[in-house]
Amino acid sequence: MAKPEPVFPVWGSGSSSQGAFSLFGRFWPRAAATKDDHQIELALLADSGLKVVSPSTSDPSQPPLTNHESATTLATSASSDVVAELLDVDIDSEGNYIHTLAIRNNKQTSNAKARHSLVITHGYFTGLGFFFRNYHELSQVPDWDIYSIDWLGMGRSSRPKYVSKRGESEDARVAHAESFFVESLEEWRERMGIERMTLCGHSFGGYMSALYALKYPERVEKLVLVSPIGIPKAPPDFEDRLRQGHGPARRRIPPSSSCTPEYESAEITDAAVKAEEASEAAANKLNEPSRARRLMIGMAMNLWERNFAPQWVVRTAGPLSRRLIDWYIGRFEWLSETQRTALSAYAHQISVLPGSSESALGDILRPGAFARRPLIDRLGSITVPTVFMYGANDWVDFTGGEQVIRRIAGRVSTNLYRISQAGHNLHLENPAEFNNALAAEMRAIS
Repeated sequence: MAKPEPVFPVWGSGSSSQGAFSLFGRFWPRAAATKDDHQIELALLADSGLKVVSPSTSDPSQPPLTNHESATTLATSASSDVVAELLDVDIDSEGNYIHTLAIRNNKQTSNAKARHSLVITHGYFTGLGFFFRNYHELSQVPDWDIYSIDWLGMGRSSRPKYVSKRGESEDARVAHAESFFVESLEEWRERMGIERMTLCGHSFGGYMSALYALKYPERVEKLVLVSPIGIPKAPPDFEDRLRQGHGPARRRIPPSSSCTPEYESAEITDAAVKAEEASEAAANKLNEPSRARRLMIGMAMNLWERNFAPQWVVRTAGPLSRRLIDWYIGRFEWLSETQRTALSAYAHQISVLPGSSESALGDILRPGAFARRPLIDRLGSITVPTVFMYGANDWVDFTGGEQVIRRIAGRVSTNLYRISQAGHNLHLENPAEFNNALAAEMRAIS
């Protein structure tokens, strides 16, 4: 069966979706183009130190390319010594596929059979291109194959219609959404012929990678969770505070400046926590949110509960959508101007594609990115070595990882890293320290 044609950002007439908001499609242009338009993604990957080629075989489970002259070069970096393949890996009989970057020809020792696989999964609102500053360095670890995927319904993977179970129980709603991603990853693994892998997931990808490891532990050699969302429970009054225009009263812990493994958490006394909460409450009272702010937050929360995602806002903005993405990526001051331009074009392209699994986020997360079924209640049964990585200035609280480590330490090996001079996108913000930390975990297996 032919693969469904995704849509890329060439603006033309068309229709939107999601209920009453489909009226926008009658007056506002929608994105439309062809699946073969790889140029924007390739422009970003050209800055990754890779020579990107199309495969010489249609079977992604075949051995690595040996005759690169028979493959078509799509993009190349100056003096690149690493060849990567771009694959669309079919995962079912309905034409769905997982867009994949595969580096299977890198450094190899004499023991050819002792190869390992690193599989990288991206976070929400991003794609495999967001790891362009990591691929080359990670590929230098001997005897490792590197794979990076776009989740089904995200990035440049196929965009099947996602049907929410919002009308059913919350447990059924969550289970249905999680299965959509976990099972598609398992289908991809089978198709690729990978027996075991080190699974590295960032943010939303970390959440899903953890669930995969819980269900298929025999397929995971090591689990690396990079600033994973969904671990802690939401504060009891969080949604009420949010609707009132306030953020949650959270404790703040000074970040570590080291990227070395650390599991010496700063102990925070109950008195210190209460004092900070009281101080924040007093500050909030002095800065009471406006009625307009409360209305906007309430509207956003209601849209989230109805499975509207931020990408819907981008699509609805039509030709103005690129300005929204430029503003967002423009804050990435740690990238060069050329890199920001390439990343912004890529982020825009994957954001204006037809809506698909992004709407599952409302089934999995509550407003504020707290999981409906927090991982802190589930990871206690993990049976594979587990590593956490956070940015020193991360908005995701690293103490969630520490809580999990306390529950599983002694039963499986664990580690926790704080990457200095980095926030939530630590792999982009401080690639040198991130790459060194992840490579160390890879070599520990080798």
